[in-house]
Amino acid sequence: TASIVSSFLFPFSNCKQANIPADTEHRSYIHTSIASRKERVRIMKLGLPSPFLLLLCVAGLAADVATAYQLPTGGSQQQQHAALNRRSFFSQATAAATIAGFSALTTGPPAAHAAQVGGGIQYGDESIMSQKGHGTSDKPVQSDLLYGVSNKLADKICNYNRHFAEMGGYYRSTDFEDVVLAAKEPITFYDSVTGKALFVAPIGRSNQDFVKESQVHGWPSFRDSEVVWENVRVLKGSGETVSVDGTHLGHNLPDRRGNRYCINLVSIAGQPSTA
Repeated sequence: TASIVSSFLFPFSNCKQANIPADTEHRSYIHTSIASRKERVRIMKLGLPSPFLLLLCVAGLAADVATAYQLPTGGSQQQQHAALNRRSFFSQATAAATIAGFSALTTGPPAAHAAQVGGGIQYGDESIMSQKGHGTSDKPVQSDLLYGVSNKLADKICNYNRHFAEMGGYYRSTDFEDVVLAAKEPITFYDSVTGKALFVAPIGRSNQDFVKESQVHGWPSFRDSEVVWENVRVLKGSGETVSVDGTHLGHNLPDRRGNRYCINLVSIAGQPSTA
Protein backbone atom coordinates (compact mmCIF):
# COMPACT_ATOMS: atom_id res chain seq x y z
CA THR A 1 0.00 0.00 0.00
CA ALA A 2 2.86 2.35 0.81
CA SER A 3 4.27 1.87 -2.70
CA ILE A 4 0.88 2.73 -4.20
CA VAL A 5 0.75 5.96 -2.23
CA SER A 6 4.35 6.72 -3.11
CA SER A 7 3.59 6.31 -6.81
CA PHE A 8 0.46 8.42 -6.38
CA LEU A 9 2.54 11.28 -5.02
CA PHE A 10 5.69 10.81 -7.06
CA PRO A 11 5.03 8.94 -10.31
CA PHE A 12 8.62 9.60 -11.33
CA SER A 13 10.17 8.03 -8.23
CA ASN A 14 10.71 4.62 -9.85
CA CYS A 15 12.85 6.25 -12.54
CA LYS A 16 15.00 8.02 -9.96
CA GLN A 17 15.41 4.92 -7.81
CA ALA A 18 16.77 3.06 -10.82
CA ASN A 19 19.44 5.76 -11.27
CA ILE A 20 18.35 6.45 -14.85
CA PRO A 21 20.17 9.42 -16.42
CA ALA A 22 18.23 12.68 -16.63
CA ASP A 23 17.50 12.56 -20.38
CA THR A 24 16.09 9.01 -20.20
CA GLU A 25 14.29 9.84 -16.96
CA HIS A 26 12.21 12.56 -18.66
CA ARG A 27 10.97 10.12 -21.32
CA SER A 28 10.28 7.38 -18.77
CA TYR A 29 8.25 9.79 -16.66
CA ILE A 30 5.54 9.93 -19.33
CA HIS A 31 5.12 6.16 -19.32
CA THR A 32 5.32 5.90 -15.54
CA SER A 33 2.66 8.63 -15.18
CA ILE A 34 0.31 6.75 -17.50
CA ALA A 35 0.89 3.47 -15.68
CA SER A 36 0.35 5.15 -12.30
CA ARG A 37 -3.14 6.37 -13.23
CA LYS A 38 -4.53 2.96 -12.32
CA GLU A 39 -2.76 3.15 -8.99
CA ARG A 40 -4.24 6.60 -8.38
CA VAL A 41 -7.69 5.18 -9.01
CA ARG A 42 -6.94 2.30 -6.65
CA ILE A 43 -5.87 4.59 -3.81
CA MET A 44 -8.91 6.80 -4.31
CA LYS A 45 -11.18 3.75 -4.21
CA LEU A 46 -9.73 2.67 -0.87
CA GLY A 47 -11.90 5.30 0.80
CA LEU A 48 -9.58 5.53 3.79
CA PRO A 49 -10.07 8.30 6.36
CA SER A 50 -7.67 11.17 5.78
CA PRO A 51 -5.49 10.47 8.88
CA PHE A 52 -4.75 6.96 7.60
CA LEU A 53 -4.09 8.27 4.11
CA LEU A 54 -1.64 10.82 5.50
CA LEU A 55 0.22 8.15 7.44
CA LEU A 56 0.39 5.98 4.35
CA CYS A 57 1.78 8.92 2.40
CA VAL A 58 4.52 9.39 4.99
CA ALA A 59 5.26 5.66 4.87
CA GLY A 60 5.56 5.82 1.09
CA LEU A 61 7.95 8.75 1.28
CA ALA A 62 10.02 6.94 3.89
CA ALA A 63 10.40 4.01 1.51
CA ASP A 64 11.58 6.36 -1.25
CA VAL A 65 14.06 7.97 1.11
CA ALA A 66 15.49 4.58 2.06
CA THR A 67 16.10 3.84 -1.62
CA ALA A 68 17.44 7.31 -2.31
CA TYR A 69 20.06 6.84 0.45
CA GLN A 70 21.47 3.80 -1.31
CA LEU A 71 24.00 5.72 -3.34
CA PRO A 72 25.44 3.93 -6.37
CA THR A 73 28.95 2.56 -5.88
CA GLY A 74 29.82 2.95 -9.51
CA GLY A 75 28.78 5.13 -12.40
CA SER A 76 29.77 8.54 -13.60
CA GLN A 77 30.32 11.64 -11.48
CA GLN A 78 27.07 13.01 -12.93
CA GLN A 79 25.15 10.00 -11.60
CA GLN A 80 26.78 10.36 -8.17
CA HIS A 81 25.80 14.02 -8.08
CA ALA A 82 22.20 13.22 -9.10
CA ALA A 83 21.98 10.62 -6.33
CA LEU A 84 23.11 13.15 -3.74
CA ASN A 85 20.49 15.61 -5.00
CA ARG A 86 17.80 12.95 -4.65
CA ARG A 87 18.98 12.24 -1.13
CA SER A 88 18.60 15.90 -0.16
CA PHE A 89 15.23 16.24 -1.91
CA PHE A 90 13.62 13.21 -0.28
CA SER A 91 14.96 14.14 3.16
CA GLN A 92 13.26 17.52 2.92
CA ALA A 93 10.06 16.07 1.43
CA THR A 94 9.74 13.46 4.14
CA ALA A 95 10.27 16.01 6.91
CA ALA A 96 7.62 18.31 5.41
CA ALA A 97 5.13 15.47 4.88
CA THR A 98 5.63 14.18 8.42
CA ILE A 99 4.99 17.61 9.92
CA ALA A 100 1.95 18.15 7.72
CA GLY A 101 0.59 14.69 8.47
CA PHE A 102 0.82 14.95 12.22
CA SER A 103 -0.48 18.52 12.10
CA ALA A 104 -3.58 17.32 10.28
CA LEU A 105 -4.06 14.57 12.85
CA THR A 106 -3.93 16.94 15.82
CA THR A 107 -5.68 20.02 14.45
CA GLY A 108 -8.82 20.82 12.51
CA PRO A 109 -12.39 21.68 13.36
CA PRO A 110 -13.64 20.94 16.89
CA ALA A 111 -14.80 17.35 17.24
CA ALA A 112 -18.56 16.93 17.21
CA HIS A 113 -18.21 14.52 20.14
CA ALA A 114 -15.97 16.71 22.29
CA ALA A 115 -18.14 15.76 25.27
CA GLN A 116 -19.35 12.25 26.06
CA VAL A 117 -22.64 11.46 24.37
CA GLY A 118 -25.25 8.99 25.53
CA GLY A 119 -25.65 6.94 28.66
CA GLY A 120 -28.24 6.78 31.41
CA ILE A 121 -30.53 9.67 32.22
CA GLN A 122 -29.06 12.27 34.59
CA TYR A 123 -31.42 13.98 37.05
CA GLY A 124 -31.14 17.40 38.63
CA ASP A 125 -33.03 19.43 41.21
CA GLU A 126 -34.89 22.72 41.19
CA SER A 127 -31.82 24.71 42.24
CA ILE A 128 -30.59 24.55 38.63
CA MET A 129 -33.50 26.76 37.58
CA SER A 130 -33.15 29.35 40.32
CA GLN A 131 -33.35 33.01 39.32
CA LYS A 132 -30.07 34.47 38.12
CA GLY A 133 -28.86 37.56 36.28
CA HIS A 134 -31.19 37.04 33.31
CA GLY A 135 -34.17 34.94 34.31
CA THR A 136 -32.97 31.39 34.97
CA SER A 137 -29.70 32.09 33.12
CA ASP A 138 -26.83 34.47 33.71
CA LYS A 139 -27.22 36.20 30.33
CA PRO A 140 -29.48 36.49 27.26
CA VAL A 141 -29.36 34.12 24.30
CA GLN A 142 -26.66 34.61 21.68
CA SER A 143 -27.25 37.30 19.07
CA ASP A 144 -26.33 35.04 16.13
CA LEU A 145 -28.47 31.95 16.66
CA LEU A 146 -28.55 29.25 13.98
CA TYR A 147 -31.32 27.88 11.74
CA GLY A 148 -33.01 31.27 11.37
CA VAL A 149 -34.85 31.09 14.70
CA SER A 150 -36.28 34.16 16.42
CA ASN A 151 -33.98 35.63 19.07
CA LYS A 152 -36.90 37.20 20.88
CA LEU A 153 -38.75 33.89 21.10
CA ALA A 154 -35.57 32.06 22.05
CA ASP A 155 -34.84 34.40 24.95
CA LYS A 156 -38.39 34.04 26.25
CA ILE A 157 -38.43 30.23 26.02
CA CYS A 158 -34.89 29.71 27.33
CA ASN A 159 -34.75 32.17 30.20
CA TYR A 160 -38.24 33.19 31.28
CA ASN A 161 -40.22 29.98 30.94
CA ARG A 162 -40.67 26.68 32.72
CA HIS A 163 -43.80 25.14 31.21
CA PHE A 164 -44.49 26.46 27.71
CA ALA A 165 -42.90 25.80 24.35
CA GLU A 166 -42.53 27.18 20.87
CA MET A 167 -45.51 26.37 18.67
CA GLY A 168 -45.68 22.77 17.48
CA GLY A 169 -44.06 22.53 14.06
CA TYR A 170 -42.29 25.90 14.48
CA TYR A 171 -38.97 24.30 13.58
CA ARG A 172 -40.34 23.52 10.09
CA SER A 173 -40.35 27.25 9.30
CA THR A 174 -36.57 27.29 9.87
CA ASP A 175 -33.55 25.71 8.18
CA PHE A 176 -33.52 22.79 10.63
CA GLU A 177 -34.76 20.04 8.30
CA ASP A 178 -32.58 21.15 5.38
CA VAL A 179 -29.48 21.19 7.58
CA VAL A 180 -30.20 17.76 9.07
CA LEU A 181 -30.98 16.07 5.76
CA ALA A 182 -27.86 17.52 4.12
CA ALA A 183 -25.53 16.52 6.98
CA LYS A 184 -22.97 13.78 6.33
CA GLU A 185 -22.36 13.11 10.01
CA PRO A 186 -24.20 13.67 13.30
CA ILE A 187 -24.91 17.32 14.12
CA THR A 188 -24.02 18.85 17.47
CA PHE A 189 -26.73 21.11 18.88
CA TYR A 190 -25.54 23.84 21.23
CA ASP A 191 -27.15 25.76 24.10
CA SER A 192 -28.62 29.02 22.76
CA VAL A 193 -27.29 30.82 25.84
CA THR A 194 -23.94 29.28 26.73
CA GLY A 195 -22.91 27.54 23.49
CA LYS A 196 -22.29 24.24 25.30
CA ALA A 197 -22.99 20.98 23.46
CA LEU A 198 -26.37 19.52 24.48
CA PHE A 199 -27.34 16.94 21.86
CA VAL A 200 -25.62 15.09 19.01
CA ALA A 201 -27.96 13.57 16.45
CA PRO A 202 -28.79 11.39 14.73
CA ILE A 203 -27.00 8.50 16.44
CA GLY A 204 -28.10 4.95 15.78
CA ARG A 205 -30.63 6.05 13.17
CA SER A 206 -30.72 7.82 9.84
CA ASN A 207 -31.16 11.52 9.21
CA GLN A 208 -34.53 10.74 7.68
CA ASP A 209 -35.68 8.81 10.78
CA PHE A 210 -34.61 11.69 13.03
CA VAL A 211 -36.58 14.18 10.92
CA LYS A 212 -39.60 11.87 10.68
CA GLU A 213 -39.87 11.41 14.45
CA SER A 214 -39.56 15.15 14.94
CA GLN A 215 -42.35 15.71 12.40
CA VAL A 216 -44.64 13.23 14.17
CA HIS A 217 -44.32 15.03 17.49
CA GLY A 218 -43.90 18.61 16.29
CA TRP A 219 -40.54 19.30 17.95
CA PRO A 220 -36.97 18.02 17.53
CA SER A 221 -36.95 14.71 19.40
CA PHE A 222 -33.84 13.13 20.89
CA ARG A 223 -33.08 9.80 22.55
CA ASP A 224 -30.80 8.90 25.48
CA SER A 225 -27.96 7.98 23.12
CA GLU A 226 -28.01 11.51 21.66
CA VAL A 227 -27.81 13.52 24.90
CA VAL A 228 -24.62 15.15 26.19
CA TRP A 229 -25.35 14.39 29.85
CA GLU A 230 -22.44 16.45 31.05
CA ASN A 231 -24.50 19.53 30.21
CA VAL A 232 -28.12 18.30 30.43
CA ARG A 233 -30.37 17.40 33.35
CA VAL A 234 -33.95 16.18 33.76
CA LEU A 235 -35.87 17.44 36.79
CA LYS A 236 -37.56 14.71 38.76
CA GLY A 237 -41.31 14.86 38.97
CA SER A 238 -41.90 17.27 36.08
CA GLY A 239 -39.64 15.76 33.42
CA GLU A 240 -38.50 19.28 32.53
CA THR A 241 -35.28 19.01 30.56
CA VAL A 242 -32.79 21.81 31.17
CA SER A 243 -29.15 22.69 30.76
CA VAL A 244 -26.93 22.63 33.81
CA ASP A 245 -26.71 26.44 33.47
CA GLY A 246 -30.47 27.02 33.70
CA THR A 247 -31.61 27.06 30.06
CA HIS A 248 -35.10 25.60 29.60
CA LEU A 249 -34.89 23.04 26.80
CA GLY A 250 -38.14 21.07 26.81
CA HIS A 251 -39.50 17.93 28.47
CA ASN A 252 -38.86 14.21 28.65
CA LEU A 253 -41.96 12.48 27.26
CA PRO A 254 -41.21 8.74 27.27
CA ASP A 255 -42.85 6.41 24.78
CA ARG A 256 -42.71 2.65 24.15
CA ARG A 257 -39.13 3.02 22.88
CA GLY A 258 -37.91 4.74 26.03
CA ASN A 259 -37.07 8.30 26.95
CA ARG A 260 -37.84 10.91 24.30
CA TYR A 261 -36.65 14.45 24.80
CA CYS A 262 -39.06 16.86 23.13
CA ILE A 263 -36.89 19.95 22.71
CA ASN A 264 -37.49 23.51 21.55
CA LEU A 265 -35.30 24.32 18.55
CA VAL A 266 -34.88 27.89 19.83
CA SER A 267 -33.15 26.43 22.92
CA ILE A 268 -30.55 24.44 20.98
CA ALA A 269 -29.72 26.87 18.16
CA GLY A 270 -26.54 28.27 19.69
CA GLN A 271 -23.11 28.75 18.19
CA PRO A 272 -20.47 26.55 19.84
CA SER A 273 -18.65 28.17 22.74
CA THR A 274 -14.99 29.02 22.13
CA ALA A 275 -14.20 29.05 25.83
